[in-house]
Amino acid sequence: MKEILAKYLPANAVEPVSELIKMNNVHFKIVNERVTRHGDYRRMQDGSQQITINANLNKYRFLITSIHEMAHLIAFEKYGRSIKPHGQEWKHCFRSLMLPFIRPEIFPNSLLQVIANHFRNPKASSDTDAKLSVALKSFDPDNDKSYIFEIPSGSLFKIHNGKTFKKGPRKIKRYECLEMDTGRIYLFQPNAEVHLIKV
Repeated sequence: MKEILAKYLPANAVEPVSELIKMNNVHFKIVNERVTRHGDYRRMQDGSQQITINANLNKYRFLITSIHEMAHLIAFEKYGRSIKPHGQEWKHCFRSLMLPFIRPEIFPNSLLQVIANHFRNPKASSDTDAKLSVALKSFDPDNDKSYIFEIPSGSLFKIHNGKTFKKGPRKIKRYECLEMDTGRIYLFQPNAEVHLIKV
């Protein structure tokens, strides 16, 4: 297991993550990219526990996602199944599991402060924390995607399923965007990654 994890995690995180997997007797699978999620935890019908993590994540996002999903497992075991998936119990577990990893031997300095801020009150997804999402993306391989907040208002863009939208105004935290085929308005997080259509 450690040899496999070493391909996906920062070197100094391999041993502690491996221990967490063993201690919690979880089936840990690395899977092909899923557009809607970075990772997933579920309890199987036979009572076993499974965590799946996308293989395409950079090593820092892979680590945060692995600990995020492990926190679900531990929160449900500790507090029962009736808790909210991303409620206070999960936040408490996520923070305490993540704390030993927030150090310069694991994360580069450019990420440490952003991660420390995020874990004061962790969100349901690292993608909903725009500062953390942008900081983590800087470690991804170059791609042709842009963040919604980076593109000019009125721009046309495509998303992963091929649908085309026009960027509209920002309302509180998200952008109102018009789907060109249906005329319906959808809300997008500022750090949603899209393909800008150059005209």
